Amino acid sequence: MAPPEDPGQLTVARFQRLIADTFLEKDRRRGLPATFAWLVEEVGEVSRALRSGDRATLAEELSDVLAWAASVANVSGVDLEAALVAKYGRGCSRCGASPCACAEAPAGKGGQSPPPSSSSPASGPLR
Repeated sequence: MAPPEDPGQLTVARFQRLIADTFLEKDRRRGLPATFAWLVEEVGEVSRALRSGDRATLAEELSDVLAWAASVANVSGVDLEAALVAKYGRGCSRCGASPCACAEAPAGKGGQSPPPSSSSPASGPLR
């Protein structure tokens, strides 16, 4: 196997390919439901890192979320770069503007920002 390309120059496509080269066979054996479960576990670890205020741990856990999202995409046959360009390549997926000009939407109704909440992890020490 060839050594990885310069890690300082990762595009979404190169990152997804790196994750596939490294983990795809294990991910396929594990299956999509279990691979997705690992992604969800990592999102929980991001929540804990946000509450703790530890930026180094947050960076590590966010990296894990991206890696597991790439694994889910690889097992599912989704090209993440193409999906991101299609949805966000021109800015906001709803209004098309950058920065977004949409009014805040309730959680789960599109857009990027959930409404503020005192119980939200984003209201913790790193806010």
